[in-house]
Amino acid sequence: MTNPSLRNIRWSREQIRAARLAPLQPLLQQRSLQLVARQAGIFILPAFPGLIVKDSYWRWPERNLAGNAIDFLVQVLGLSIHDAMCARSPAPARRSANEAGHIKRLLAS
Repeated sequence: MTNPSLRNIRWSREQIRAARLAPLQPLLQQRSLQLVARQAGIFILPAFPGLIVKDSYWRWPERNLAGNAIDFLVQVLGLSIHDAMCARSPAPARRSANEAGHIKRLLAS
């Protein structure tokens, strides 16, 4: 869980833009998600059938979802915006109990 005192951080436009454009592959590997390479720089995630990742963007046609790196961390993994912004750091991250629960609920729907 994030330190509550850090929740008052204000992110600059440049930081938000950089987070949106962050490559998804290293972010997902930090979270121990398996990526399977396909042609033309496209990856699929066996944990999320039908989800496609390329560079900093993703699509999940079966669920009518798509977006950038921050959208993935928020919409798919269930992180808060603050935690998604912090997830860009190079330090390895482990899945929280909330994130794991969100993934199970999402896949069950």
